[in-house]
Amino acid sequence: MPDYQAGYFTLFLICMISSILILNLYKSSRVKPHLPPTPFRLPIIGHLHLLGRIPHQAFHKLSNRHGPVFRLFLGSTPCVFASSPETAKEILKSHENAFLDRTENSVVDFFSYGGKGFMFARYGSYWQFMKKIIMSELLNGKTLDFLYPVRSDEINRFIKYLSQKAKDGKCVELEGMKLTSNMISRSFMSKRCSEEEDKSEDITKIIAETTEIAGKFNLLDHIWFCKNLDL
Repeated sequence: MPDYQAGYFTLFLICMISSILILNLYKSSRVKPHLPPTPFRLPIIGHLHLLGRIPHQAFHKLSNRHGPVFRLFLGSTPCVFASSPETAKEILKSHENAFLDRTENSVVDFFSYGGKGFMFARYGSYWQFMKKIIMSELLNGKTLDFLYPVRSDEINRFIKYLSQKAKDGKCVELEGMKLTSNMISRSFMSKRCSEEEDKSEDITKIIAETTEIAGKFNLLDHIWFCKNLDL
């Protein structure tokens, strides 16, 4: 081997060894984050294969193995699970500011026009503004006192409705949806939304179906290459 080739080879070895040493020193000097334990995960789907048909039972088994706090990846979405009252209190009360924001949900965004409403808006300046308006204008003592006759009238109507059903010997499903929906619609629009019983049942059905759809697991929200798909 010529001398210049041996010199290049020696220089290459020196650079490679130096790079490895510097990289190892850099890794050892970094502060390791104190993250909760997590089981082995698969590419793309993460820990979805561990959930099974009954997720809450799978979470209980994982908590017995990994402790009261552990991490799971639902696809590409990192999640932290708390399975004891003490850790739940730490998350929901002691450190609530760190967990105020909502995760992305395409179904909820569709129903709420991109989270424009107060209930499903992401935590930030818009949500804080909406909360301020609601607490100062909608739910303050003056407004509640002003709407008291509306609530009282709807309660009296509901009691008369139950009394008439009792006289007719007919059964009544006491879900309270008709009473609540009429209170809300009269408070906002000065109009009852369910004058007839059939309309009340339709509203109850729509709300139940919407809640069920919004609560279902949506794979598009958790697989990173599916989030930008328009399906």
